[in-house]
Amino acid sequence: MPKVRDPCKAPDRTSFPEDINIAQKKRILRNEEIEAYELRVIGEDSRQIGVMNREDALRAARERGLDLVEVDPNATPPVCKILDYGRYVFEQSKRAHAARKKQKQIQVKEIKLRPGTDQGDYDVKLRNLLRFIEHGDKTKITLRFRGREMVHQELGAKLLDRVREDLSEVAMVEQEPKLEGRQFQGETRRDHAR
Repeated sequence: MPKVRDPCKAPDRTSFPEDINIAQKKRILRNEEIEAYELRVIGEDSRQIGVMNREDALRAARERGLDLVEVDPNATPPVCKILDYGRYVFEQSKRAHAARKKQKQIQVKEIKLRPGTDQGDYDVKLRNLLRFIEHGDKTKITLRFRGREMVHQELGAKLLDRVREDLSEVAMVEQEPKLEGRQFQGETRRDHAR
């Protein structure tokens, strides 16, 4: 009779394979942790030493007072480099930090309008939109209707057309304004072609 799992208990994790955690951080193998018998070895000066067995590669690394580190486990045979492991880990973390630092975080900034927005308020909101777009952020334009303003949706459409026309030199419409309930929403972003 097959074993029936109790639905109230958590599943037995021992039955899952060990490599099921895909987001697991890649572990760098070094010295005796390397399991391959034959390795392609690169010296500390980045010159290829050649293909040798694991024991000879470990002996060569120890003679130089350095570590044997697996840099490409998927190659045939796996590629290992003779180097200072602590320094290698430090350089890898510095590279990763520099790559994260160079990434640009794009934010979505929102401007809210009403169909009865006057000229002065409109100019201030337009200036803010231009500032956001020049900074590289996406902008979301929301036009909210209240009460009986829903009857005059054409006023809101005219206002959004005016915004689009005023931004046409620096931005492009990413999402056309559409009516969702009591508000029009549209998105713009910087136009790099102009």
